[in-house]
Amino acid sequence: MAAAELWRHERPEATPMWRFLELVNSKYHLSLKDYPDLYKWSVDNVADFWGEVWHFAGIKASKPFDQVLPSEAPMFPRPDFFAGARLNFAENLLFPANAEIDESATAVITATEDEGHLTETSWAELRDQVRRCSNALRAVGVKENSVVAGFVANHVQALVALLSAAAIGAIWTGISPDNGVSAVLDRLTQIRPQVLFTDNATLYNGKEWSGKAKTLDVVGELKNHGLEQVVVIRGLENVETELDEIRAKGVEAEEYAAFLNSSPNSPLDFAQLPPSHPLYVLYSSGTTGLPKAIVHTAAGTLLQHKKEHFLHCSLSPSSRMLYYTTTSWMMHHWSVSALACGASLVLYAGSPFKPHGYASIPRLLSSLRVTHFGTSAAYLTALEANNIRPVTDPTLDLSALEAIYSTASPLPPSTFTFIYSAFPRTINLASITGGTDIISLFGAPCPLLPVRVGEIQCAGLGMAIDVVDPSSPPDAPQPIDHSEPGDLVCTKPFPSQPLTFFGADGQEKYRAAYFERFPGLWHHGDFVRLDPRTGGLVMLGRSDGVLKPAGVRFGSAEIYNVLTRFFSHEIEDAVCVGRRRETDRDETVCLFVVMVAAEGGGEKVFDDGLRKRIAEVIRRELSPRHVPGVIEEARAGVPKTGNGKKIEVAVKQILSGMRVRTNASVANPEALEWFREWAGRAEGGLPN
Repeated sequence: MAAAELWRHERPEATPMWRFLELVNSKYHLSLKDYPDLYKWSVDNVADFWGEVWHFAGIKASKPFDQVLPSEAPMFPRPDFFAGARLNFAENLLFPANAEIDESATAVITATEDEGHLTETSWAELRDQVRRCSNALRAVGVKENSVVAGFVANHVQALVALLSAAAIGAIWTGISPDNGVSAVLDRLTQIRPQVLFTDNATLYNGKEWSGKAKTLDVVGELKNHGLEQVVVIRGLENVETELDEIRAKGVEAEEYAAFLNSSPNSPLDFAQLPPSHPLYVLYSSGTTGLPKAIVHTAAGTLLQHKKEHFLHCSLSPSSRMLYYTTTSWMMHHWSVSALACGASLVLYAGSPFKPHGYASIPRLLSSLRVTHFGTSAAYLTALEANNIRPVTDPTLDLSALEAIYSTASPLPPSTFTFIYSAFPRTINLASITGGTDIISLFGAPCPLLPVRVGEIQCAGLGMAIDVVDPSSPPDAPQPIDHSEPGDLVCTKPFPSQPLTFFGADGQEKYRAAYFERFPGLWHHGDFVRLDPRTGGLVMLGRSDGVLKPAGVRFGSAEIYNVLTRFFSHEIEDAVCVGRRRETDRDETVCLFVVMVAAEGGGEKVFDDGLRKRIAEVIRRELSPRHVPGVIEEARAGVPKTGNGKKIEVAVKQILSGMRVRTNASVANPEALEWFREWAGRAEGGLPN
């Protein structure tokens, strides 16, 4: 029996998706009837499909492409999509094609927990700020392929810096200021930024947080890795910027306003670049060491986002998007691309529960007339858990709201149903899935399909996904019955594949990350089920050991690095995994430590004091989101293979309630048995 329907579009024939279907029918003499027909055509005719999206969605290019991609191109090495074209990513966002823009209209609203601190920026003002900032960057030596980094919150100045880097052809990377020094340096020392934008302070959860100490530590180290210029943004006016202390680290430093004012009075200039020119660096979770620096291309990012925003989300110049995100998360990059459809943005920095508790975000949606709201599944389940129904609040007007997007973790079926009682029943609630790896979506919204309980509506156009048996041999991936769960793969090239990984051996790291498990197929690492009756996608979690509490994705190596740095005299070893049992609403990070042997025999003592210190240091060095929900002693050691590798996945599965056999590769099976006993006691509510 198919999952229950919750929503259908009132006028699907009025959407860009339907118009695109009609265009394909007319041009190719077809009779496609619905989304499944259109999807099948898009993955069977990859070059024709992406070429049509380029023209229909509107990509502004100074030179047209010679071909979409080479015929019979493999997924790896990445094909050269749209060879011959010349374009600029920032130009496409600031001067969107196929959209009429009133330059005096609002392009960006910056909001914080301080309701009196609301800043509106018009299209004309945004363009001029990018002109001034890009000219200032050029004046300090930034050029094509330079790296510009932002250790910044989600505000218009961060957007201006991003677009200014893109206008020049420099590479942008963003890291949220809630990250600790170790987390920032693990990423930025790899890519050696020439310029760093940073906030003097941020407001979060009702408190002002100075960025001074972390900025000085970061700058002091990055000076040894090519940093030349720091630009300090006044996130809070009453906090000093301490420019002299930054300059004492051996770099130039200016306040943001002075930096823009110093720029040459030259016109806004967009470097015309190949489609495969690098645009962004995003980071993997760091499961097996330092986070991998993933390089994404300008045209691939632009075209994929515009396909998703225009066709799948029906964005237009009358739309306004608020995505609750930090600058580290790929959803920040995804959401700012809404400008390319002429939509306006609400950039919010702060807690989603300040200053009005659970009503804080709904008040913003109401007062700012937001049409498209994006958030994490954890936020929506929190509303459900506390029975928060904004639609019943007579002081709120949510009539402008057209869509709610949920990502970062699977949205529980009960939350699907709840949202349609908590928000207007006319919204398209879309659970979506993709990843940092592709800076876009595999599973997307669709105005031509119903929303069903517990399901992602569809695979995105042009994304040839399939589900294979995870136990298949690498050279013979076996398709699985679509009623059964398996590993998500993609079988044909798509433009938003990464260009490479940054640094030495980047291509080999790229191949190993996605194409080693099944050569020739993109192995995404998600455990999913495709509903054969509806075409919907059901997310069942990760097929590896990546940690995703509340949808925040990070790797165990980040935790291990902190333990090694600060607790090596007390902790000998550790294993960190995510636990999500059948009855759990979210994943819990569980950290188990092995104590160092004490002098004179025995082991050093594991107690509440150590547990508290571990949590405090992880919070300081990484972020509050990294702090494990469970910190315990692993009294039988860490399970390992014969060659010394930690067996994280087996521990994760045991803690999550799965039956796991101990195979011959486990060097110390007694350790796994201890985790089985611990999990049994935890399930029964017994003390451990």
